This record gives sequence, C-alpha cells and structure tokens, in this order.
Amino acid sequence: MSELDDLKTKYVKQIEAASDLASLDAIRVAALGKKGEISLQMRTLGQMSPAEKKVMGPALNGLKTEISSLVESRKTTLETQALNIALANETLDMSLPVPTPQGRLHPVMQVMEEMAVIFADQGFRVAEGPDIEDDFHNFTALNFPPGHPARDMHDTFFLKPDSSGNKMVLRTHTSPVQIRTMMSQKPPIRIIIPGRTYRCDSDQTHTPMFHQVEGLVIDKTTHMGHLKGCLMDFISAFFETDVEVRFRPHHFPFTEPSAEMDVRYERVGNEIRIGQGDEWMEILGCGMVHPDVLRNCGLDPDEYQGFAFGMGVDRLAMLKYGIPDLRDMFAPDPRWLGHYGFSPLLQANLATGLS
Repeated sequence: MSELDDLKTKYVKQIEAASDLASLDAIRVAALGKKGEISLQMRTLGQMSPAEKKVMGPALNGLKTEISSLVESRKTTLETQALNIALANETLDMSLPVPTPQGRLHPVMQVMEEMAVIFADQGFRVAEGPDIEDDFHNFTALNFPPGHPARDMHDTFFLKPDSSGNKMVLRTHTSPVQIRTMMSQKPPIRIIIPGRTYRCDSDQTHTPMFHQVEGLVIDKTTHMGHLKGCLMDFISAFFETDVEVRFRPHHFPFTEPSAEMDVRYERVGNEIRIGQGDEWMEILGCGMVHPDVLRNCGLDPDEYQGFAFGMGVDRLAMLKYGIPDLRDMFAPDPRWLGHYGFSPLLQANLATGLS
C-alpha cells in the first residue's frame, strides 16, 4: 500500500505543478496510459491471491479514479486561464478611430443601396434575374409583338441563335424579372429589381452597359394614385429635400396608362440643383401594368392590377453627386473613384441620412 501512497503523492504534486495543457497530458499518459505506472499496477491483479485482490483492487481503482479526477480538474483550470489570457491580449478598443480603408464604394453601388433602403421602407423586396434573356421574357411578354418598332428602339444586343433557333439577347431592361416574378409567384407582389442592362448606345449620358432599378406592385386594389404617391415619396427621400414633380402622359408598350415623371430643377454654372428653379427634367417612366402583360403572365386583368416604374441608377447618381460624364463611371481610374467614391463603412439608412 505504501507504493500506492507514493504514486499518489508523486502524481498529485505533478498535476498541481502542471503549467500548461501539454505537460498535464504528459502526466496523464505517464500515470494512466497503456504503459502508465498505475495501469501497470492494475495488470498485476491477475497474479494476486483472492485475499490480496480484495484489498488491492479497490485501492488501485480508487487511485485511478482520483488521479483522473485531478487531471480533469486541472485541465479545466488551465483552459480557463488560457481563455482569460487570450481575451486579455486580443481585446479591441472600440473607442479608438478605425483606420481609413483604402477602397471606396462606387457611386452606382451607393445609389443602389440608398434606393433599396428607401423602397424597403415602403415594403418592397429585392428581386434579381439573368442578364442574358430570351425573346419572350425581354419583349413578347411585355407586349412587344414580333416586328414591333419598339424592339428596334432599344438598340438591342442580339446573340447568335441557339441550336433550336431561339434568339437570345442581353436584356435591354430589368423588366424580364417582372415577368418571371409574375409567372412564378401569386399576388400580392411588391418588388424592386436593380441590375445591369445593355443597349447599343454611347455618349455623355448613355453607355452600352448601364444600371437600372424597376419596381412592380401587383394586387387587387392598387391604382395610379398609389403609384404617384410612391414615386413622390421616393424622390424626396432620395434627394433628401422637398422635390416638386409632375407627371406627363407618355407611351410604353407594357403599361397603360403610362407617364413620365419630371422634377423641378435649375442649373447654376455647372451645378444642377434638384427641387428648385423653373425648369423640368424627366427622371423616370411609369404606369399601370398593361392588361396584356398580366394575361401573358397567367394573371386575370379583371382580378389583378398594379403599377410599374423604371429609372436609370447611373443618371440619378450623376444628378445627386454632381458627376458630369456618365462614361467616367466605367473608366478604370482610381483617382476618379477616390474623388466620387464613398467609404464602405457608411451604411445608407433613413434615420441618420442616406449619404
């Protein structure tokens, strides 16, 4: 028994002195491993007489249990100490200023985030779709029948027909996502659709690839007054000032009645000031969804109605942030982005201001 007392004293001291998990595990192996001292002692039980087993068996099992318990207790203590040291060394003082990031958020992305925040407050959700579309979703379902002159008005990028003769296009607007949504979801529908669009056009205010946000509301009661209120609230929130607007009758194949919305502005030198002055600028197109479009999507126009609108993100960015040339937005010039870009740490919100 004195030998067991010596083993206990030895390993108790070693366990208490263990300074890290690695040394503690080495002690555990030396005592309780397959070739550990206590394990070897357990193997001698088979060679003992029944009387000796009756004494040594409980003693060895008790020693084994006690050493195991001490190891686990010390392990918990060391793990707690290691965690406290890590927490003390890895703390971050949130009161310190954050280093200025090198990257800048593109004005188009900033405006898209601002628009998403405003329309989310009105109950809209974001929907997306493919950039390459078929003729049905891009034209036919939107009331552009074959041979319709409006197909040419869009200066479309047509792709080579596939093996079945289907002609694919780079979408000329994000309206195909409206079609896909109406065909896959049951009303009520309330979505905005931001994304890239493509038309063969290039000048100071047009580029072959540009960005657009469209909106769609479909239910049983929405009318033109709801459309006007929605867009008037959006424009005032976006430009962060009271903006006077007017709606002029227009024509779009996919809406009836259709309108364009103008905002009042004035030009002072090279600066355009939205919300004041005596001039009017067209800023977006809108209207009530055409009954034929609803039918093409499998919806009954006698039961459902709604409105749609679309606007160019790039032009809105130009107007709000004083960018003179649309083409510069797509030039790989870090100096331009450094001047017109936004800090990625700033999150657009209606509580403290969009920008």
